[in-house]
Amino acid sequence: MSELIGIARFRFLPGKREEYLRLSDQARELVKATEPGTLAYDLYLNGDQTECMFIERYRDSQAAIDHAANLGHLFADVLATVEIVHGELLGEPSAELRANLAGSDVPALFTPYRFK
Repeated sequence: MSELIGIARFRFLPGKREEYLRLSDQARELVKATEPGTLAYDLYLNGDQTECMFIERYRDSQAAIDHAANLGHLFADVLATVEIVHGELLGEPSAELRANLAGSDVPALFTPYRFK
């Protein structure tokens, strides 16, 4: 199994930035307390704070699956505050994770290039 990197970019809906940030703080605390397989969980805001980018790093596919299960109860509330600009998953996800992601808008999958 290989590490995975998730990148998600969101545009805040009018008047929803503070709610998104509140939910992100809540999610971050849950991740820190209960997800040893989530190696990085970082949020970046653009200059005028109309968009953000989350960069997440997982030990392996199971850690990404565990993350979705752990924070799944927040997804609807989070998605009510933003428009998805794009999302990617970098790495080699397991068959189970690929199946879980099938049909979703996010993420696009990029697999590693093997340098010669």
